[in-house]
Amino acid sequence: MSDLTHLGEDGAARMVDVGGKAPTRRLAIASGVITMSAQALAAIRAGDAPKGDVLGTARVAGILAAKRTGELIPLCHPLGLEAVTVDFAFEDSAIRATAKASLTGKTGVEMEAMVAVSTALLTIYDMAKAIDKGMVIGAVRLIEKHGGKSGTWKADGV
Repeated sequence: MSDLTHLGEDGAARMVDVGGKAPTRRLAIASGVITMSAQALAAIRAGDAPKGDVLGTARVAGILAAKRTGELIPLCHPLGLEAVTVDFAFEDSAIRATAKASLTGKTGVEMEAMVAVSTALLTIYDMAKAIDKGMVIGAVRLIEKHGGKSGTWKADGV
């Protein structure tokens, strides 16, 4: 019916069978941004947000979310991640989150990296919403991936 890997012959959604694939080293990098008021950005930078350490909490939340991606995204395989990092950079009126996820396995870790970024950004929103309810999360995307049948891929302009 389709060349899409997550659709069966009858068109129904299915989890891809990776049983016959050879394990390879896999790495994915994703990023996203949360824009906010100067007041919220200054409070986060100074560590003065009402709920405490915004970026430290967001980092842990992103790592935890990456580990639970298979429970959140219906057709994702549960993976034994070997490493996840979440880092932040201050930009003009924004904070950029970047996550890296890796393992040696039979399927990629792109979704884990993007779930880590999304959750980290949502945690920043939750912890700073008392200062700025108008924050905007966006531009969550895969930046690059390595390993598997498709090899290395990098987003344009990166």
